[in-house]
Amino acid sequence: MTYTLSTTLRLPWAEALDLTREALAAQGFGILTEIDVRSTFEAKLGNEAADAVGDYIILGACNPALASLAIAAEPEIGTLLPCNVVVRRSKDAENTTVEAIDPQTMVQLSDAPAVKDVADDAGSRLRNALAALGDYKE
Repeated sequence: MTYTLSTTLRLPWAEALDLTREALAAQGFGILTEIDVRSTFEAKLGNEAADAVGDYIILGACNPALASLAIAAEPEIGTLLPCNVVVRRSKDAENTTVEAIDPQTMVQLSDAPAVKDVADDAGSRLRNALAALGDYKE
């Protein structure tokens, strides 16, 4: 089962991260959280673990209007929010990968019609954000 939407970019990691933030903002997503996995691994597990994961940030992207509709339809859906978007690059890689959770995953866990509508809209917006990065694809 595929549960992510992804693209691979011919960009340095930091530039890909900045452009990903911009593409998400253009689709109405704000960043609620940012988890620096590399730094966490380095602090908790050491340099070897940090080097193994490479540059790796998890962005907690949220479109408040869509989140509000989803939570109103099914309060438990908040456990699946925000939409996680990963920007990652292995230590010696030349390309950067951007991946987002496919909101259709929510539909597989919920019977609420409003959740399907939200997932369809969020999925379209996330695909548009990734497509906006298309000029930099490998």
